[in-house]
Amino acid sequence: MLKRGPVIGRDSEIRETAGTLLSTGASARTLLLVGGAGTGKTAVVEEARRAVVEDGATVLRLRCHDGGHPPGAAALAEGVHHVLTKVHDRRSPARTSAIRRIRLRNTGRDGELTLLATLGEVVADAARHLPFALVIDDVERMPSATASALGLLLRVFRPAGVPMVMAGRLARPGRPGRPEDDGVRQLATAADRLLELAPLRPADVEALVVRRLGRPVEPALVTAVLRALGPMAGTPEAVLSVLDSMAEQGDFLELGGHVCLAEPEQALRLTTDVARLSRLCWPAGPPDAGALDAAAAVARNLEHAEIRLDDLHRLKPGGPRRAGLVDRTLTPLVGDGILTVDEDRRIAFAVPALAAALRALPTRHAVSSLHALITRSLTDRLGAETAGGGYPRLADHVAAAGAELDDALAVDVLLAAARTDARSDWSRSVRAYSWALRRLPPHDRRTPGVLGESAELSLRHADHPGALALGDPLFACLDASSAEQDREGLRHVAGVWALAALHEHRLPDTLGAGPRGRAVAEHAPAVAGFAALVGPYGLGPVTRRPDTEDHRGAAAADPRPRSGPLPSAAELRLLAGAAGSRAGLSDALPPDADGARTLDGLRNATAHADLAGALAAVLGDRYTGAGDSTAALYRVMVREYLRGDWDRALASARRIEARSRTRGSTAGPAQPARALAAEIHCARGESGYARAWLELIPETVAHPLVAWARLGLRYWSGQVEEALEGALDEVRRARRGGLLSGIEKVLLRYLSFALLEAVPSAMEEALDELEALDEEVGSPMTREAVLLGRGVVRRDVDSALAALRAVRRRGDAYLELLCRLGLVEIGDDSERWLAEATRGAQALGIGGATRTSLGHMTRRRNLVLPRVRPAKDELSEEDLELTAMVSRGATNRQIAARLVWSEKTVERRLTRLFQRTGCRSRVELAAAWLDGSLAHRELVPDEVRGAAGGSFPVRGPGTPSSRR
Repeated sequence: MLKRGPVIGRDSEIRETAGTLLSTGASARTLLLVGGAGTGKTAVVEEARRAVVEDGATVLRLRCHDGGHPPGAAALAEGVHHVLTKVHDRRSPARTSAIRRIRLRNTGRDGELTLLATLGEVVADAARHLPFALVIDDVERMPSATASALGLLLRVFRPAGVPMVMAGRLARPGRPGRPEDDGVRQLATAADRLLELAPLRPADVEALVVRRLGRPVEPALVTAVLRALGPMAGTPEAVLSVLDSMAEQGDFLELGGHVCLAEPEQALRLTTDVARLSRLCWPAGPPDAGALDAAAAVARNLEHAEIRLDDLHRLKPGGPRRAGLVDRTLTPLVGDGILTVDEDRRIAFAVPALAAALRALPTRHAVSSLHALITRSLTDRLGAETAGGGYPRLADHVAAAGAELDDALAVDVLLAAARTDARSDWSRSVRAYSWALRRLPPHDRRTPGVLGESAELSLRHADHPGALALGDPLFACLDASSAEQDREGLRHVAGVWALAALHEHRLPDTLGAGPRGRAVAEHAPAVAGFAALVGPYGLGPVTRRPDTEDHRGAAAADPRPRSGPLPSAAELRLLAGAAGSRAGLSDALPPDADGARTLDGLRNATAHADLAGALAAVLGDRYTGAGDSTAALYRVMVREYLRGDWDRALASARRIEARSRTRGSTAGPAQPARALAAEIHCARGESGYARAWLELIPETVAHPLVAWARLGLRYWSGQVEEALEGALDEVRRARRGGLLSGIEKVLLRYLSFALLEAVPSAMEEALDELEALDEEVGSPMTREAVLLGRGVVRRDVDSALAALRAVRRRGDAYLELLCRLGLVEIGDDSERWLAEATRGAQALGIGGATRTSLGHMTRRRNLVLPRVRPAKDELSEEDLELTAMVSRGATNRQIAARLVWSEKTVERRLTRLFQRTGCRSRVELAAAWLDGSLAHRELVPDEVRGAAGGSFPVRGPGTPSSRR
């Protein structure tokens, strides 16, 4: 992997540019560096110039863009004159006099040729006395005549021994050019080498984002930026523009040391600074106020509905067409590449972030009227239902038209479109149903049927946000409807809504005193069965004990058989009761299911508050899935946690939390995900992050998973007595709520901490509690906990080995580690188990907590704790460069300028570097680098280890990267 310098992703281009600048004498050559707006041409040239100047070369800047002389050879001569004033030797006056003399004597075409010949000779003469290179930036801004003169100088009168690097933007093929573009093309012909900057790779974009934000970022944030920029995704200035806009709007959220996105992806935008936006997206020149206003109107019109050229051509003369929307606005935008038209004549912005920026600008054009005109152009000719059925995408136009269309027409179009799209484009169909329900009054005879159709569609495709959006029209209809047939259908819709609310971790307001709670209690009592799942799955406080008696009323009110995607009342009773004792659960199992396997899967899911896993265990093939809901994301997190891939588990936790805080999201926070994230951070010794996650969990949530995480954090934070006493209180609290599944985790942790604190009575007490819990619950997890507890407390090796085998079969990486730790304590082959435990802890990325436990055990057993270097413990490339610069005596300000960081970032990185290396000052760090200590401690990668004891091979121009 290439070492990352201040300019990310441009290593080879910088090397080649620097090599050109160093090619003085007979090998002198010219290079034209080209690229689009914001690709980093100037940054590449400046980095190459800085590097060669550090090596002792002389680089002079030639400017002939905006001098006081007419464009052409005279302007070029003026620029050369300024360059020569910086070359001081005994012949300097003679050179400048020669240029002035020739410029005054010669006019016309022949005079220009003589002047160019003199310029070539004079510059070559100066370079013989003081070798130097020339740099010309922004050649596209150079007048055409001046660029032509420079091209002629390079082709015919080239100064011998003077290398030259030019940088600029070439006009794109097939686009109308400016007069200046002809001159730039001539320079391209005259240059020895044409080097085009390619877009940055996604990995380089991620590095750029990390550098800009100064902290690790979620991959989803980088993906969102790439998608928002489309073809500009590899343009550095565009990436930075989006990041700056996000920072201004407060769209960043930091979780667990990572920066996450807290804004809908479609809202990511480029800067709204018109000058900067024009430079990036209108390379041929900034648009005038009218063109920018029209572009903003187009962006707003395309936000809510798909528009095709055929839609606009169907409009009657006048209106938007007369205003120039089609002829004077769309055509130039398509010509500039800002808009695209696909084979279906669909209009879209090539760069979504540009569209979002334009939408933020003011416009005098009305938006809703165009969508209303597009709708009426079809409904006036075909009728509402025929138009909606034949052109289902018309539904988006109806929604965007708003009050411009009356409700009767809008509802007919929307329902026809929704029914047509139900099979081909179900997501658009769900939207159409939702918009129709906003216009339909609750007492309309069609409303219950529309609610049922929409609910079935959302349920079939696991579209839980879509089903959740049915809440307001559903409960309004429940209050208004009197027909028993309608109420029966609405009860089913209420069940779909409640299931969706649980999947999105939104607490269903079915037991409250508000109007919604009264409506449900009166008309849909079966929904109370869904509300009973809130406590057992950690969505909120336990409202009542989930005993078998709780759902008799619900079962009587819900005679549904065990078929269809919705759980029946008996299955809801099973789902809620799985958190409690095993009494009566077998009777609730479906008769045709493998009862033991179903119950074991259900218990495992309940112990981790995994609602989607529990539903899958109970419903089997009838379960339509969790879709992209919070429950689905949390199920992935649990799977990765048990598998031992804790980095991915933490990424899932951050994604869940960011999703719940994203503007416009219907998802709620997942308390179990917060607890599991806190547990991982605590196990890794990152107590600050663990505490931050746990502080997000309300005290009313009494799930054992939360108690387990709190116990670990309190103990490893030094609050030993409070931790042990609080653990038993949490156990009693969970028991009172009927939440028994998962208590074994708390008791087993209590037992292990009592072992570390050498409190045998507490160990015996914990084992008694575990055995009583296993009698009451009888789940695989309680049996494993009892076996391990007996092994440790009674020093029963066979019992501990049985626990290890059972845990391996089920799959729980952390509990497997605890079993090995127990065998270290009691086993005959302690060294083997110690080695396995150490490797297991390393694989999980566990830090000080586990090593402290191992240290206690090894001291008691007179064992030697293996020294295993944690994975990925080498210093990063940026840390290595920072260390090398410190060893050379660079100040924070110099380091910040070199690495393009802020000085605060330098201070933060140095502090972290001191912690990792054990050095207490810059002097100690420099000494450790120079004497090779860091290499001996395996903190330096093998590829660059030879640099330790000297200086880090910071890549300069023409120097291959030291890391591949």
